[in-house]
Amino acid sequence: MADYETLKLIWWGLVGLLLIGFALTDGFDMGVGALLPVIGSTNTERRIMINTIGPHWEGNQVWFVTAGGALFAAWPMVYASAFSGMYAALIIVLLALFMRPVGFDYRAKKDSERWRRNWDRALFAGSVIPPVIFGVAFGNLFIGLPFEFDEFLRPDFKAGLLGLLTWFPLLAGLLSLSMLVMHGGVWLGLKTSDELRAKAVRSTLFAAVSTTLLFGICGIWIFSGMKGFVIETLPDPNAYNDPLGKLVAVQEGAWLNNFNKWPLLWLFPLAGILMPLMTAFLAKAKLDGLAFATSCVAITSIILTAAVALFPFVLPSSLNPNHSLTLWDATSSALTLNIMLMVACVFVPLVLSYTLWSYYKMWGRLDEAHINDNSHSLY
Repeated sequence: MADYETLKLIWWGLVGLLLIGFALTDGFDMGVGALLPVIGSTNTERRIMINTIGPHWEGNQVWFVTAGGALFAAWPMVYASAFSGMYAALIIVLLALFMRPVGFDYRAKKDSERWRRNWDRALFAGSVIPPVIFGVAFGNLFIGLPFEFDEFLRPDFKAGLLGLLTWFPLLAGLLSLSMLVMHGGVWLGLKTSDELRAKAVRSTLFAAVSTTLLFGICGIWIFSGMKGFVIETLPDPNAYNDPLGKLVAVQEGAWLNNFNKWPLLWLFPLAGILMPLMTAFLAKAKLDGLAFATSCVAITSIILTAAVALFPFVLPSSLNPNHSLTLWDATSSALTLNIMLMVACVFVPLVLSYTLWSYYKMWGRLDEAHINDNSHSLY
C-alpha cells in the first residue's frame, strides 16, 4: 500500500485524467452540438452532424459521471463545498445536459420543420451552456471562491451565481467553449465530406485561432500581476487532514511559481498556444487524423496548464485564504483512497478500452446517401 502523501498525489492525477478524458470525448460531442445551427444549413446536414456523434455520445458521458464520482469519493470536502456554493450553476448545467438525450431522441419523431428547429435549439443550448459554466468555474479558481468554514467545518459561501461572473472567469468560459468547438469541428472534418466538411474546416480555423488568442489573453492577465495563493506553512501531508491547519499567503505572480520552479512545465502553456494553430493548419491541409490528434494535445495542454498553476490548491478561498482546500488536506482517508485506487486500476483501463473499441468498430464518414438509406434507424 502506498503512503498517504503518495495516494493524495495519485488521486490528484487520476481526477485530472478523468476530467481530461471527459473534455476529449464528450468535448467534441458538445462542439458538434454548438456548431449544429451554425454550419447545418439543411435538415440533412444537421442529421449528418448529429449522427457522427450518435453512436458515442452516451458512452462519452461515462467520463463525466466517473469524474464526478471520483471527486465525491476522493475529495469529499471539495465536493461538498463546491457543489453547495455553486448549486445554481450546477442545476443550470444539469438542465442543459438533460436537453441532449431528449433532443437526440425526439428530434426526428415528428416530420415538422418547426419541431426539429426547436429540438436543434435545445441541443445547441445543451452543448454550449455546460462548457461555458465549466470554464467559468475553472476561472474562479484562479481568483478564489468567496467561502470560509465555520467552527463545525461547514462551508459558508458569501456570493451567488452572479457574483461568480467576473471578467476573468467569463474569459475562461469563452476559452472552454472555443476549444471544444475547435474539437467538434475537427471531428466533423474526420466524419463528413463535401460541403459540410468544408464548412466544418472553416469553423475549426476560426475556433482554433480564437482558442490561441483567448488562452494567450488569460496568460497575459496572469502574468500582468494577478494575485495567486501560496502555502507558507503546512502540517505533515501524511497526518490526519486539517483544512484549517495551514497558513496561506496571497501574492502577485504566485500562479507562476510551479512553472518557475520546474521550467519543463512551461511546455504545457507553450503547447496550449501552438497546438490550436497546428490543428488549424492540419485541418486546412486535409490531414484530419493529425488535426484531431493535435486538437487533443491542445485541450490536454490547456487543462494541464491550469492544473499545474493551481497545484496544490483545489478550491482556493478569496474570503479566508487559510481556509482554502488543497490536495493535502481535503482528501478521504488512506483506506478509502487505497480501495478506490484498486478499483480505478481495473475500471479506468476498461472504460478506455471499450471506448477505443467502439470508435474502431463504428469508424467511417457519413454522407447524405447514408442518411437517406438508413433514415428510420438514425437520429
